[in-house]
Amino acid sequence: MKYKNPIIPGFHPDPSICRVGDDFYLVTSTFDFFPGVPIYHSKNLINWELINYCLTEDSQLPLADAEPSSGIYAPTIRYHNGTFFMTTTNVTHGGNFIVHTNDIYGKWSEPAWVRQNGIDPSLFWDDDGTCYFVSNGSENPDDGHGIFLCEINPFTGEMLTGSFRLNNGCGGRCAEAPHIYKRKGWYYLMLAEGGTEYGHMVTVQRAKNIYGPYEKCPHNPIVTHRDAPDATFQATGHADIVEDQNGNWWLVCLGIRPLPHLMLHNLGRESLLAPLTWREDGWPTVGNNRLIDAEMDGPLPGPAPHPVSFDFEDCFENDKLHLRWNFLRNPNRECYRPEKGRLLLVGGEYDLSATNGSPTMIAARQQAFCIEATAQLEGDIQIGQCAGLTAFYNSDYHYDILITKETDGHYVCLRKRVADIDVTVARQRIDYKDAIRFKMISDKEWYKFYYEADGMFVELGRGRATLLCTEMTHTMTYTGTYWGIFTEKGEISVTLAGVKQLA
Repeated sequence: MKYKNPIIPGFHPDPSICRVGDDFYLVTSTFDFFPGVPIYHSKNLINWELINYCLTEDSQLPLADAEPSSGIYAPTIRYHNGTFFMTTTNVTHGGNFIVHTNDIYGKWSEPAWVRQNGIDPSLFWDDDGTCYFVSNGSENPDDGHGIFLCEINPFTGEMLTGSFRLNNGCGGRCAEAPHIYKRKGWYYLMLAEGGTEYGHMVTVQRAKNIYGPYEKCPHNPIVTHRDAPDATFQATGHADIVEDQNGNWWLVCLGIRPLPHLMLHNLGRESLLAPLTWREDGWPTVGNNRLIDAEMDGPLPGPAPHPVSFDFEDCFENDKLHLRWNFLRNPNRECYRPEKGRLLLVGGEYDLSATNGSPTMIAARQQAFCIEATAQLEGDIQIGQCAGLTAFYNSDYHYDILITKETDGHYVCLRKRVADIDVTVARQRIDYKDAIRFKMISDKEWYKFYYEADGMFVELGRGRATLLCTEMTHTMTYTGTYWGIFTEKGEISVTLAGVKQLA
């Protein structure tokens, strides 16, 4: 059956997957955004519904001082004897930890912290019930980098053995994302190597004993696009695998879609799916000769896939925010006041360019190159206040169309923050009557910004898509572009917000 990649577009990196009966669950990284680690559910591996987050409390996810792209790194989700477990790393506060729940739709436990260091931790239960914890660091920082294993109590985080070095990977740089699986008496150790940029790849080793010694797959890497410059996806890697209820195997991994003719991407690292088959010699093969295509064919489980739409509209009729909305770092809840048919935003002490703290902003992932995002704002704009619609990559890279008030009246402005440049590039005085509608249209080249006047949208200005790309940032970053609504100082009500895919 044919299907299309990405299965979850936009900023959804480091996918991890598990199956419970006929149900599949997938989680991804969130870095400095809150809540942390979204949980998606599917019956057929193609149609995914956002159902919850693993980390919804400040006590589970402290991000107050998280710099851009710090916070939560790659998670792993597993199910064992009626309990879901998720392990990940908060690189800003505390390191590796495990949370668990018996209700995938409910609240998860408080973190059980683990002494073993490194990032990208994973859990594996052997046939005798022993639980193992594996990461690319040891409990002893002097041991340096490598792939380390220990026995663990997954409910408490207590290490039951010391960290044991399995090896240093298969020879590529940045060996990380270790996952262990068992099949037909073999322990398979799957890794990400080559860095998460354009040299990214998936490698595999195996051993008869979980502690090794491990032999390398003779046709490593089993997934990579490093030598396929014309492929739709690049930087493929960081994989997890699952067996479906029909005995077929599948691999999920991350990949990026660069802008045309450029080695730049603005949507973030996305979640991809490929069939995995086992050769007679017991080694896995993936996709189209290690490549993952935009359209693939495989024996999908469950009901036939239906067309996927990521269009979204929110009129704020409920007393809880829609799951699609995220915050930057831990939000001040007093700044978000749901009312019937509106969301009151209250400006706090932080603006969109703050490198710590949380600005008053609700934001949703940009999940296609060509989108139209709209927002209607209502309220009394005070002198010095601004509020509007943003294309937001991080605190140093965002475009904002906003309304503000000066002593001589109201103005709509287009503000650009790019690295250390913060400038208003367009400014138009308007007759404001307590409500305004903004629109942003993006494609593979531009973000275009509009405001409504006399029943028609007027273009105020535009910004290059390339300047909201991961490769353009002045520090190492791993996220993707959001569209969002914000206020700085004062109060504003959001009565309508939505996005639709244009192509």
